[in-house]
Amino acid sequence: FFVWFWIGGFLLPPSSLDPQSHWNRRINMVLEHDLLYPSAAEERRTHKLKRLIPTPQSYFMDVKCPGCIGISTVFSHAQTVVLCGSCSTVLCQPTGGVCRLTEGCSFRRKAD
Repeated sequence: FFVWFWIGGFLLPPSSLDPQSHWNRRINMVLEHDLLYPSAAEERRTHKLKRLIPTPQSYFMDVKCPGCIGISTVFSHAQTVVLCGSCSTVLCQPTGGVCRLTEGCSFRRKAD
């Protein structure tokens, strides 16, 4: 006559109640990454609304005109064609997201 025990959602035979059994050991799980303190690279990879502190992905940048070497401030997701103030050269063209710089233009991301 065998007596079975119901433990943790499992029906176990009496021999499995041995303290050395793998059923009775406490499992210490280790997470792959820290959820409270994610790395900067991991935060950049996640969606802007799923971050620990939601931040936008857009920024302002200084764009140098290839013709007159003048510097203009441009929004990264500009929705209109941006022209140079002094020589009227096209600096960037809008796309669906980040604007496309004209060939020869260089830019620098403005500090926050």
